[in-house]
Amino acid sequence: MKIVIAGGAGTLGRSLSRSLLADGHEVVVLTRTPGRRPVPGAAEVGWDPSEIAPWAHVLESDGPIAVVNLAGKLVDCRPTEENIRELRESRVRATSALVAASQRLSRPVDRWLQGSTIGLFDDTGELRITEQTPDPVDGLPQMTGVVLPWEKASEGANAARKVTIRTSIALDAHTPALDRLLLPARLGFGGPIAGGRQWFSWIHVDDWVRIARAALGLEPGIVIPDGPVIAAAPNPVRNVELMRELRRAVHMPIGLPTPAFLMRIAAVALRTDPLLALTGRHTVSTVLAEAGFEFRFPTLRGALEDLLGTP
Repeated sequence: MKIVIAGGAGTLGRSLSRSLLADGHEVVVLTRTPGRRPVPGAAEVGWDPSEIAPWAHVLESDGPIAVVNLAGKLVDCRPTEENIRELRESRVRATSALVAASQRLSRPVDRWLQGSTIGLFDDTGELRITEQTPDPVDGLPQMTGVVLPWEKASEGANAARKVTIRTSIALDAHTPALDRLLLPARLGFGGPIAGGRQWFSWIHVDDWVRIARAALGLEPGIVIPDGPVIAAAPNPVRNVELMRELRRAVHMPIGLPTPAFLMRIAAVALRTDPLLALTGRHTVSTVLAEAGFEFRFPTLRGALEDLLGTP
């Protein structure tokens, strides 16, 4: 299969590209910065979503073809009006451009994997979120206000099959997301944040790749139906357990708690969004369970041990 990955230079795109290439598939990465983070074996095509003509030809193929849309500004930034607007518009512009390019084709692409996040649901407290949970109609600007228009922008895609992958916090070694989580634990501030009751849904990058492959029809015996699928491990944890496991992973015996006000101050210094730590979602996938998908890393401890190489 030929797979075109928009935003393929990011952590998830690179991991998926390597897996696909290992199986002999053709991978084309649409990137704004060709040559910056190339994946050996993948073709790179520079693109600007505001100009479709120079790159639209990459969606053409005589054989099976799929589109994976992961494009968008990284969410780890201060929640200013400008940043929130760019978070939203970078995703909507890229998605709208891909949809417009697909509509020029003489036939639909075989598979479309649309990126999304569980941030669609804001802070859900004790509510258990599955694929059957109704989508919100509004919410926090930096969460629902970004994710909802991102998903809606893909509705006109010219595709025979389309899955929207709502990703939780993806854990991968030596990446900003995991480094952000480990930093307070390494500094001795690995205690509960704001009381520690907020839920933390997560997924090991290897399991995310397998879900993405299944959505592309490339995992034997696993059929993912069209529609949303939640990419989250089956065992979410509360923040207090998350911080305990992070302390264990870095062998730090102490962990001072972080009140909410201090988290907000620290977020300014770290140039990040405090709501990434102060809000939470309890998400699990009924779609994956019904499809018979088995997680290789169902527990947070096992995932951290694998990623960090620690017992």
